Amino acid sequence: MFAFRPRFAALPANTPPTGAKYWAVGCELRDLTRIAALLLLGVALPTVAHAQDTAEIVVTGRGLAASAGEAAYDVSTIGRDRLDQSASGRLETVLQSVAGFAQFRRSDSRSAHPTSQGATLRGLGGNASSRALVVLDGVPQVDPFGGWVNWQAFDPQRLSEVRVTRGGGSGANGPGALAGTIDISSAGPTELAPVWGGIAYGSRDAIDANAGISTTVGGGFASLSASYGRGDGFIPIVEARRGTADQPAAYRQGSVAARAVFPIGPDTELQANGVITRDARSRGLPFTGNTATGQDASVRLVGRGRWGWEALAYLQVREFQSSYGSLNAARSLATKTLDQYSVPATGIGGKIELRPPVGTGIELRLGADGRRTTGATKERYTFVAGLPTRGREAGGETSTFGGFVEATIFPVEALTLTAGGRIDRWRIADGYLNERTLATGAPLTALAFADRSGWEPTGRLGAAYKLDGGITLRAAGYRGWRLPTLNELYRPFRAGADATAANAGLKPETVTGVDGGIDWRPLPTVRLGATLFRNVLKDAIGNVTAGVGPGTFPIVGFVAAGGAYRVRQNLDSIRSQGIELEANGSWNRMFAAASFALSDAKVSASGVAAALDGLRPAQTPRTTASLTLGWNDPSALRLDATVRRVARQYEDDQNSRALAAATTLDATASYPLFAGLRLELRAENLTNTLVPATIAADGTIERATPRTLWVGLRFEHF
Repeated sequence: MFAFRPRFAALPANTPPTGAKYWAVGCELRDLTRIAALLLLGVALPTVAHAQDTAEIVVTGRGLAASAGEAAYDVSTIGRDRLDQSASGRLETVLQSVAGFAQFRRSDSRSAHPTSQGATLRGLGGNASSRALVVLDGVPQVDPFGGWVNWQAFDPQRLSEVRVTRGGGSGANGPGALAGTIDISSAGPTELAPVWGGIAYGSRDAIDANAGISTTVGGGFASLSASYGRGDGFIPIVEARRGTADQPAAYRQGSVAARAVFPIGPDTELQANGVITRDARSRGLPFTGNTATGQDASVRLVGRGRWGWEALAYLQVREFQSSYGSLNAARSLATKTLDQYSVPATGIGGKIELRPPVGTGIELRLGADGRRTTGATKERYTFVAGLPTRGREAGGETSTFGGFVEATIFPVEALTLTAGGRIDRWRIADGYLNERTLATGAPLTALAFADRSGWEPTGRLGAAYKLDGGITLRAAGYRGWRLPTLNELYRPFRAGADATAANAGLKPETVTGVDGGIDWRPLPTVRLGATLFRNVLKDAIGNVTAGVGPGTFPIVGFVAAGGAYRVRQNLDSIRSQGIELEANGSWNRMFAAASFALSDAKVSASGVAAALDGLRPAQTPRTTASLTLGWNDPSALRLDATVRRVARQYEDDQNSRALAAATTLDATASYPLFAGLRLELRAENLTNTLVPATIAADGTIERATPRTLWVGLRFEHF
């Protein structure tokens, strides 16, 4: 059996993550591999049992086919070839080439704080929670407590493709798609080698490794894989502002995934997935370690007979720990300010979908889905002489349950009309905030928040018309919604000297929008697309400045001089309009892909947030652009280079701290050495451009990934 047993060296002694040690990633990947192997064995055994009866049946490992109505929507597809040729080896970097995609921070999942890794599209940023719905094999991937995305858990080597649908509302995928849907599919039996693996050594003593095995039997298949990454990290603060307290932001990350798919009838297959992850990072200062762990499992039945159908059930168990510190003016001394020693969360849910045979020229989808999340934050704060004096616990529960129906018709051969709607029942319950004095246990705050519930109707409609010459015209309208996360409702957080308080009274966000576009395929391997859009995001959840330090503020405690005190609030709206351009194509062994997005986004605000009216949402660039050129000869040389440009954006809600524009260059090259083994060279940010990720009130800049060079070997045995 495949063995993968790295031990993780400790990080510097003055940056331990709260409540955990970096040397133990989970129970070590050795133990995680054993757990995943047991899962794989358990779900693979039926494959052997059915081998004789189902030898002629070949499963796909995918869900039901994409709806024919997608022709009316703005969809970008990233294939396995592009996933496999990323300079960083990380999915979030690959997604940066999709027009309009953005994260709350420009940093990737090695140096950013995990809670800032939300995804969005079309200029609807300004919040660390995802405003795009991210799903893997039908399962929502946003964190059950915080709504951010654990990007390091997505090893591109395990994936088949990513489909990005821009625009709100998601029909069968469930609520949460304000800006769009990022639909990720795992690799199938024709894409996975029986044995594969790779290891690379990079700048700052970094290691990036993954390996896996797969097998086909009885018409089904099974796979087991592991990934591991570590690095001493770079110092996030730019050199001109560093002090003696600044240090490299080291990281240790690992995951193990097991998957089995097998037929249980002539037209039915069972898919079982399990993933275990551990992510430990430092933020480049003493007392800023954080650790995130996850255990996810899902089972999906897919029927491909005359009645197409799916039944999905999943469970997600997550744990997060983080510590925070503040610095003196000289950046020579750090003081611990907050210890979130435990943030457990659980997500459980499922979906049923039916596609009845209703006649020629009509496709009908109907079904129901639901998700329940529970979680809490447990903290120690108000530190005196290095010791906490107060404790806090806060948390609650949210749930959604909805039904959907979608119909697509083809009145004439060239015309596609689609319309769908869903109705969701949401509930926020059992919310609480308890604070106490640690020395005596005496209560300081004891709040129980009222339960709330409501209904949210949403829908999509669209049309697509094919003209001669490979041209398709399309138009769509939509309404989507997102429930506030437990993090937004109950958990305060810190970013540098700034502190933000939660708000248990937040309302759901809703978006209405329209778009129209044209797709042109002058050749089978060439696509050009352009889309105009307009979105109105009502009750947008934003972080509103309510004071400045030094001082002690409700919920968050002490805020140092130069820091801002913010409170999560529902803004009146964010209005975003713009254009998206995409082009991709291949000629023989050459390929090219380009994207450009312009998002003119503005906040409409009144009341306590009136000062934000007319300003641009935080962390929302006006333009982004990407260009990739490459040569792909699987039997010989592979080359590609990607140039990305992100325009200036604002760090804060008041548009007072500007993050400069940045242009970066990534490149990869690989060459076969002998059967199945390739030499790989990768370069991230080859020009070592300063990419500002955050900027403090005193002008101190934190940067995203500097120049990072990799050399490695990759093996695939077919």
